[in-house]
Amino acid sequence: MKYILRPFYWLWQYLIAWPIFLVITIFTAIFTIIFVPFRNAEFVHKEQQFWSRSAFWLMFLPVSVDGLEHIKPGQSYVFVANHQSMFDVWLVYGWLPVIFKWLMKAELRKVPFVGTACKAAGHIFVDRRNAKAAMESLKDVEKQLVNGVCTVIFPEGTRSLNGEVGRFKRGAFQIAWDLGLPVIPLSLDGCFEVLPKGKPFVRRHPVHMHVGEPIDLKQYTDANEAIEAVRNAVIEGRIK
Repeated sequence: MKYILRPFYWLWQYLIAWPIFLVITIFTAIFTIIFVPFRNAEFVHKEQQFWSRSAFWLMFLPVSVDGLEHIKPGQSYVFVANHQSMFDVWLVYGWLPVIFKWLMKAELRKVPFVGTACKAAGHIFVDRRNAKAAMESLKDVEKQLVNGVCTVIFPEGTRSLNGEVGRFKRGAFQIAWDLGLPVIPLSLDGCFEVLPKGKPFVRRHPVHMHVGEPIDLKQYTDANEAIEAVRNAVIEGRIK
C-alpha cells in the first residue's frame, strides 16, 4: 500500500506542502526582521518554533523528544548535535525550548529572506575558509551567551552521507572552553531517513531528539579526549 501512496505523497510535497512552507518562511523572516530589537523575546522564539514545526506537520512526520529535564532554566549551554539532514535544523529549532544562536555556514547568508532573517535573529555566520574570520565569529557569538542564551553547533561541519556520526572538529568546542560553559549533546535520529543529502523527496519516517546530560569539559585534561567524550554521548543517545 505504501508504494501505491508514495506518488501522491510526492505530489503533496511539491504542489502543496513546500509552497505553504515557503509562505510561512517568508512571513517568519519578515516577522523576525521587524522585531529585531526583541530578538531574544519569547514571542519571537515561539514564531520561529512554529515555522520549524510546520515543516514536520506539513510532511506528516512524527516527532518525539526526551531528556529536556537536563536543561536548567537560565543557564547558558553549548548544544552539540549530529547532522544528518536539513530537517535537523527544524527539529532543533522547533523542539529545543531555549533561546539560542546558530553557528552557520557563511554561504547561508546569501539565501533570500533566510539569510537576512538569521542575521536579524543574531545567528552567526562562520567563514570556514578564513581562520581569522572564523575566530572573530566565535567571539561574536560568545558575547551573546548570557542570561540563558545558548548556541547550537554541528561539529561535523556538514551533513552525513550515510547517517553515521562523523568526526567532530575541534573549533566547534572553542566557545565552551573560552566561557567555561557546559556542553549538552543532542542526538538526532531519523532525519537521514526523511531526507538524505542530495535526495529530492521527503520520505515519511519518525524522528527523535534526545537531550543528553550536561558535560563539563574542564574534567578532561586532553582536548581530544573531551571532544571524543561528547561525540560518544551523541552516538549513545541515538540508540536509546
